[in-house]
Amino acid sequence: MRFVNSYQNKIKEIVEEKKLTYFIDTMGCQMNENDSLKYKGILESMGFKESTVQKANLILFNTCCVRENAENTLFGRLGFLKHRKLKEDDVYIVVVGCMTQQKHILDKIKTSYKFVDIVLGTGSMRVFPEKLYNVLFSNKKEIEYIENDNEIEEDVPIIYDDKYKASVSIIYGCNNFCSYCIVPYVRGRERSRKPEDIINDITKLAKEGYKEIMLLGQNVNSYGNDFKEKYTFTDLLKDIEKIDGIEVIRFMSPHPKDFKYDLIELIKNSKKIARQIHLPLQSGSTRILKEMNRKYSKEDYLNIANKLKMADPEISLSTDIIVGFPGETEEDFKETLDVVKKVGFDQIYMFIYSKREGTRAARMEDKVTNEEKVERLERLKKLYEENLPLLNKKMIGKTYKVLVEGKSKTNENLYTGRTSQNKVVIFEADDSLIGKMVDIKIDSEHLWYLKGTIENR
Repeated sequence: MRFVNSYQNKIKEIVEEKKLTYFIDTMGCQMNENDSLKYKGILESMGFKESTVQKANLILFNTCCVRENAENTLFGRLGFLKHRKLKEDDVYIVVVGCMTQQKHILDKIKTSYKFVDIVLGTGSMRVFPEKLYNVLFSNKKEIEYIENDNEIEEDVPIIYDDKYKASVSIIYGCNNFCSYCIVPYVRGRERSRKPEDIINDITKLAKEGYKEIMLLGQNVNSYGNDFKEKYTFTDLLKDIEKIDGIEVIRFMSPHPKDFKYDLIELIKNSKKIARQIHLPLQSGSTRILKEMNRKYSKEDYLNIANKLKMADPEISLSTDIIVGFPGETEEDFKETLDVVKKVGFDQIYMFIYSKREGTRAARMEDKVTNEEKVERLERLKKLYEENLPLLNKKMIGKTYKVLVEGKSKTNENLYTGRTSQNKVVIFEADDSLIGKMVDIKIDSEHLWYLKGTIENR
């Protein structure tokens, strides 16, 4: 389905007349961030200019429902805007994203936050201009739940915040139904974009000067499973590698159960695929993994990690870990610590289990106390931070290709970029090198970043 904005000119007229502005507040994952860039593209195509949450006429919340505190965050921010909404003219509040696919959220907004103008779900971007038109011209509330219809919207305008790095969604939805996760219920079943649409998008980005691409999906290595003819995630990566101008290819998140040998071989031989793989673990206990419905064991995970390290010792691994899943014992948690010790993760996104209504895990008996969960999280964090300097020190003296992203946020005399392993590096440079790939020799490590020197300047 091609995105068509038949309301663009009509809305643009009133937007430019009143000089209307917008602000987007994004919660959640990189898929949500990518969706927000599309909402940004739609709004700016209709004449809106970006502003701050304090001054913007249209405030759009792109919501996430993976964690419970996300609901508290949304309703707190809506409450903060109530006074401004009731006091000022031309203030419009929009709520979109995963959270709005849940009926109890819609009901709460309808009863307790009646000043919200538009509420739309994850499959509703194509109707956003129409709903906005109705609000602007007839002050009509547009709150509705729209079932995912498995249609993929192409040609949605998108505006990236970065000039050299861009994210591209390749697959939507999820078929895995992990027992703790609400995503399949709010994002729908897996739908892969056509290869030619993805290739066209990335080719266009390359011509515009983009050097690094991040491929996005709830489970990127399920890409192509819904096609009639065989075309896999590995096939897609091979085609993207052929695009001139693209120098770094990243992707997230793959699922361990779908991490095949041909993908590892491609990564091993590739000149463009980043030497950093995000491989969500969630738990190191095979028993807990079964309760989570992850469809792999501790041994399966370690086997994939070992194969990746054997393919290229320079590969770094990052992961997600949930602490305190219902029924997790001390022995289960020690299994997680054992995996962390054996793999040596360069980055861990660690979370205390958050119950999500509507999932199977929400109905499980949970005897793990909050004190135990917090204590385990601290032990995991301590182990990770103790190991990180050892991993960083292995990089000292080696040379890595780095995309110069711009000046450091903490020191205007230095510049910053990331290695293929996704390690932040700061170094001396000048503006002429921004957006270019340079060879940097690592001189020292500082836990969360490295320092280096550009070679052959």
